Amino acid sequence: MKISQLNSSIFLFVLILSFSVSWAALSSILDVTPGSEDFVGCLQSNSNNFSSISQLTFTSGNASFLPTWQVHVQNTRFLKPSTPKPSVIVTPVDETLVQTALFCAKKHGYELRMRSGGHDYEGLSYTADVPFVMIDFTNMRSIDVDVANSTAWVQAGAALGALYYTISQKTDTLYFPAGVCPTVGVGGYMGGGGYGNLLRKYGTAADNVIDVRFMDVNGNILDRKSMGEDLFWAIRGGGASSFGIVLAWKLRLVAVPEKVTVFILNKTLEDGATEIFHKYQTVAPAIDRNLHIRTQVFAEYIGNSTKKTIRIMFEGIYQGTSDTLLPLLDDKFPELGVTREIYEEIKMVQSTLVFWGLPSSTPTEILTNRSAIAKLNNKSKSDYVRTPIPINGLKKIWRKLMENDQSALLMINPFGGRIADYSETAIPYPHRAGVLLQMLKTVNFNGEASDTTPTSLRRMAWLRSLDELLTPYVSKNPREAYSNYNDLDLGVGNANYREASAWGERYWKRDNFKKLIRIKAQVDPQNFFRRPQSIPVFSTPLSDM
Repeated sequence: MKISQLNSSIFLFVLILSFSVSWAALSSILDVTPGSEDFVGCLQSNSNNFSSISQLTFTSGNASFLPTWQVHVQNTRFLKPSTPKPSVIVTPVDETLVQTALFCAKKHGYELRMRSGGHDYEGLSYTADVPFVMIDFTNMRSIDVDVANSTAWVQAGAALGALYYTISQKTDTLYFPAGVCPTVGVGGYMGGGGYGNLLRKYGTAADNVIDVRFMDVNGNILDRKSMGEDLFWAIRGGGASSFGIVLAWKLRLVAVPEKVTVFILNKTLEDGATEIFHKYQTVAPAIDRNLHIRTQVFAEYIGNSTKKTIRIMFEGIYQGTSDTLLPLLDDKFPELGVTREIYEEIKMVQSTLVFWGLPSSTPTEILTNRSAIAKLNNKSKSDYVRTPIPINGLKKIWRKLMENDQSALLMINPFGGRIADYSETAIPYPHRAGVLLQMLKTVNFNGEASDTTPTSLRRMAWLRSLDELLTPYVSKNPREAYSNYNDLDLGVGNANYREASAWGERYWKRDNFKKLIRIKAQVDPQNFFRRPQSIPVFSTPLSDM
């Protein structure tokens, strides 16, 4: 009996010593900083792979911490010393480490932020005002394209450019209806709905999600069948990170022709841009669904003079050849003036290059190189237009743009077509029938040391004044906004429904927002997955409010 107790004591001592030595070694490797030891120790004690943890986890004392955090900060206005950073960054290579990180964050009181591409407009996937752990999915970016079944499984860390390139390496007649920015991460993008040049033909990206691998607050890995249709509904456009962790999406690929036709032309006020844009507002949302015409609106000086004008860039993509495009435009929109000299017929994957401002001859491999794509440095807001803006309203907007110091841009996409076929409650993304245009308004901080210099603050104030000027011309009750273009100016209150509705109903409308709140209360009742403007949990049942 005494010998047995002695052996047990020796075994316990060796176990404790072994853990102490391994923890000391891990601490040395990671340069663990005070305050993060508990989380890192938890990871180590719940993992069978010591070396893996040391290679995939970074604390602020580690030389790789800041570069790892910075590399996918896609909006450079957040690249400043004052931006709050995570206590720990975890870069998992598999789902097991994601589960362990979730367990340890809950156990030790950290919030979680999930980053797939780093395009969050307010930086909420990689910054917070509370102690938090960031799961960066940069190492989980596999893409499996099944041409025969027109589907693809895509891990959360993959970017849209890599998805398009991978599809194009297998077929020229399938694509995915998503955005044109190659560095946007798939994981978060679908969670807000997602739109692009195929929205009038095939709807939003989230409309074309057919399955998912998803981790709930308890670490269970679910698919569409096991999670149930309510949760599957919520995560496709309702902000997936409010409900758990997206590991991978299964996507429906859509048919495209071997060649599409693209064109870009510019119109200034001197060319009749006001009248052309006025007609565009009704023609572009109603024209053949194979045609999408995006516009960008700038104020610029005329030559070397001190006089300004408005330039509108019309960027068109047609799912077909010029043989049918030109007669269509001649019939419906001759004022645009598209001629054979300005269009080109190219592959769909090349059109993504063109809409990102690159020549169609650029090697498509660039779509997989995130470091080759320029980052942004801006503040943005969104609106939806349901009634054509009258000529006098357009002139007011042009005058406002001319007041700006050339840091402003309006990017406008026509809706209608397939996106309007879906009910506004089909998924949480509600901006459907009746929407003519979606408008993105942005100012950049190029040339400024930060977004808090006097010039930057003037630009920010100008953007907010533009927002006010647009009030009579955009949607009302609610004034709709796009959740993937999140804007903390709309408010962050969430103590009760009245507070949260100030921003929630603008993103999702009332019925969808209330349904999202009910689903959130069921799947994450303690509100572990939270951040500013995440779906809230209320102490009082929604029915009592």
